[in-house]
Amino acid sequence: MLLRGIISTSHPSLLLKPSAAPPRNATAITSKYSISDEDLQSRGFFFRRTISDLNLDHLNSVFVAVGFPRRDPQKIKIALEHTNSLLWIEHKKSEKPVAFARATGDGVFNAIIWDVVVDPSYQGIGLGKAVMERLMEELLEKGIINIALYSEPRVLGFYRPLGFVSDPDGIKGMVYSRKQKKKK
Repeated sequence: MLLRGIISTSHPSLLLKPSAAPPRNATAITSKYSISDEDLQSRGFFFRRTISDLNLDHLNSVFVAVGFPRRDPQKIKIALEHTNSLLWIEHKKSEKPVAFARATGDGVFNAIIWDVVVDPSYQGIGLGKAVMERLMEELLEKGIINIALYSEPRVLGFYRPLGFVSDPDGIKGMVYSRKQKKKK
């Protein structure tokens, strides 16, 4: 399902609302997180914003653990090299990625958030929200206000408190899908 919206200046808790006008001061809205960097670090989690230390096989394992299909690591690398913004959380003890999200777009008006995942062993402690809050802040600081994401219906409830809405103003997303040939 395609969800989209922009941050509203009237609510400091990262609510996304469809609007034609950009927020006046996006950085002021997102200056507070539900969980601080310091708190995460004290629990052994560290934010990373580059792919230089990201083990793609470990990331692929997280993708598979949440139900994504296994991906070719070389294709993951190419996708990440063409990604405008990415953020992942490393667990210091295991030295593995435990949460990840990325965004692509034109760098000015539009962005799409992809591959938001949290290792099931680490779900429910705020890592997904922490990644999303910081990724949204980065996009807004760049002046990007039309932010969309694709989500499976079973996790829509995670994105709604962050302000994402389905089909704002009746807008419907469409996806090209090549039909699989039936085997005879």
